[in-house]
Formats: sequence, structure tokens, C-alpha cells
Amino acid sequence: MHNAVPEVMSPSATAGHARIGVRRMFAIPRFRRLLYSRFCSHWGDGVFQAGLAGAVLFNPEREADPLAIAAGFAALLLPYSIIGPFAGALLDRWDRRRVVVVANLLRGALVLICALAVATGVAGLPLFGCALMVIGVSRFVGSGLSASLPHVVPTRNLVEANAIATTLGAMVSVLGAGCAVLLRMLFGSGDAGSGATTAIALCGSVLAAMFAARFARGELGPSTMDEPAQPLLAVARGLADGGRVALRTPSVAAGFVALLAHRAAFGISLLLTVLLMRHTFTDLGPLRAGLEGIGQMATLGGLGILAAGLTTARLVSRFGRPRTICAVLLIGALGQAALGLPMALPTVLAASFVITASGQVVKLCVDAAVQRDVGDEARGRVFALYDTLFNVTQVVAVTLAALVVAPDGQTPGLVVIAAVLYLLGLSGYLLALRRLAR
Repeated sequence: MHNAVPEVMSPSATAGHARIGVRRMFAIPRFRRLLYSRFCSHWGDGVFQAGLAGAVLFNPEREADPLAIAAGFAALLLPYSIIGPFAGALLDRWDRRRVVVVANLLRGALVLICALAVATGVAGLPLFGCALMVIGVSRFVGSGLSASLPHVVPTRNLVEANAIATTLGAMVSVLGAGCAVLLRMLFGSGDAGSGATTAIALCGSVLAAMFAARFARGELGPSTMDEPAQPLLAVARGLADGGRVALRTPSVAAGFVALLAHRAAFGISLLLTVLLMRHTFTDLGPLRAGLEGIGQMATLGGLGILAAGLTTARLVSRFGRPRTICAVLLIGALGQAALGLPMALPTVLAASFVITASGQVVKLCVDAAVQRDVGDEARGRVFALYDTLFNVTQVVAVTLAALVVAPDGQTPGLVVIAAVLYLLGLSGYLLALRRLAR
């Protein structure tokens, strides 16, 4: 199997991180190629998820209550939580280049099936089942790309490379969602129009597979393997192996605590925002309610992701990862309380920027911790565990909130709970660092 470039994996390269700038990062051919595959994949994800959200949440032919919205979030987030432990073992066993290519093509076929279901008025469990398969394969692709990153850039540049890939990838997802909103205006907001919009996501999957296919066999790893010879046993042990590696890596375990607190708080906020946009808010000057308001919220969230990408490497270089994570968790708590509690359209949109930026800084720090501090032989399993915990936490938070939220979203107590979750995450992060360091 093709081994990683020595500069990428050499011990001397791990003695810190260096920033070389976006232009020089893009000058690395293999990083650029991997990035293009990620961009196409994220664009398709954005189109698919926004098209599906429009079909379920803002379709005049359908009605959605809080529990139905929670079910929609579960369809978008849970699939990888189910297959993640198994996918992680496979990413550490199979040629990642082949996995990414095949998974993208499979996702494209599933997108067409889901689009047909939307267009023909399929609802409930059958529709969510189609979405589960599409997003499940999509998360598999994402984990494969993340686990491959250390094979295309020097280790000392991982923080910067990850910030570029994650930030621009998330912004491309927002762009895809914006394209879906425009396509929905072109095709119509009913079932047929929503199905046509959703089908366009196929283009992202095909292009992502084409870029990934340009890598040589074995070029994306894994370079080593420490799994049992029997594939079924290796798959079954995926979750446990990822958990053991994460627990004995203090930076990763503590980062998981912080990130899970953010995801729980973010899930509550997201449910409240969708209900407020649908039932309570009305247009206010250039600010919009309804699906257009969700689009504006996504745009501000994208700007928050951009701000995090531009500042995270600098913040970590100056203050260190622990102080940076602690600071943004405090900012997240303040953003929830100060901007969420008024429950007004302008403050909710502002909160989307602050909360998304804060959470993205935490995510970038945790991504870098996994990529720098976890060996290549286990990195896929840890990323799979990462995604599993990440998504399950948000789904549980959304579901529990849906049981008590007012139908129009005006439930200030849930905003307070979301703010407290950030503070609990801060406390848990500090305790985990101290305990695991000992």
C-alpha cells in the first residue's frame, strides 16, 4: 500500500504547527484535489438538505409540528450515528480513495431515489428512511476525507489545513443551501418542485467522485493497520476501539465534552428558530421570516464559520487550545442569553452568527486534536465515534426540546437551558483536561 509522504508523517513535523497562508496551502496539489472533492460533496449536501427541509418544513402541501421537525433532524443526523462505528473500522482498513469514490456514487443514486419520493408525495417514515440512507453515506464520505487530510499536507500545517477545509467546506454547504432556495423558487414549492430541487444534489456527488478518483491507489491511507484479520471482528470493535483511543488522548476526550455541550445547545436553538420562523416572525424590512429567513440565518451562520476559520489558527497560536475553547464557550453562553431571550427576528439572526462561530472554533480545535494526536491506524475510528456522538447529542437535544416547546417556538426556558449547557460544557472540559492529564 502506498505510504504517506515522509514530510507529512515525520516526527519532526509534529513539534508544533506553522501557518503558511491560504495561497501556499492551495499550491499543494494533493491538498487542492482533496479540497475540490470536499467542496463538491458539501455543495451537494447543502442542496439536498435544504431541498428536503423545504419539502418537509415549508411545503404548503404538508404540515409540520415540533415532533415532525425533530423527526426530520433525526433523519438528517442519525444515520451516521448508526453506521459510524462500523464505518470507522472500514476507513482504517480499506483504501480510502476507493471508499470515497464508491460512496459518492452510491450517494448520487440514493439522492435520485429520495428526490423521486419527494416528488411523488411520499411522507413520514418512508421519506425519512430515504434521507437516512443519503445522509448516512454522506457522513461516511466526510469521515473518509477528514481521515485522509494528514496524507496530503505536512503535519505541522494540519491546523491551518483543517481550518481551510472545514471552513470553506461549510461555506460551500451554505452556498448549496442557497442554490436550493433559488431552485425551489424556479421549480415551485410543492412536491414536484421540491423533488426537482433535491435531485440537483446528484451533481455534487458525481463531481466529488471524479476528483477523488484522480488520487493514486493507497495515496489517502491508511498507511498502517492494527485491526484483527477477520473483517467482521474489526467492524464490531470499531466503536470500542475509537472510544479507548479517545479516552487515552486528553486533548481529544476533553474536546469531545466541549463540543457535545455546544451541539446540544445548538440543537435546542435550531428547533426554536425553525418554529419561530414558521409561526411567529414576520418580515421586518430586509429581514425575512419563513424559508427565506432560514436562508438568511444560514448565511449569517456561514459568515460565523468564515470568521472562525480566519481566526482559530491565530487564537490557538497566541492563547493555546484550552484557553481558546474556554473563551468561545463563554461567548456561546452569552450569545444564547443576550441574543436568544428577546426572541425577536434581528436578535435571533445575530445569535446565529455568534453561536455558529463559537461552535466552529471548538470544532476546528477538536478536529485538529484528532488529526494531530491520534495515530493514522485509529484515526478513522475516532472520527467515526466523533460523528456518532456529535449527531446523537443534537438529535436527543432536539427531541427532548420538541416534547416541551410551545408550537410557535416561544419558550424562553429552553433558551436558558441552552445557555447553561455551554457553561456545563466549560466546566466539563476543564475537569476532563485535569483528570485525564493526571
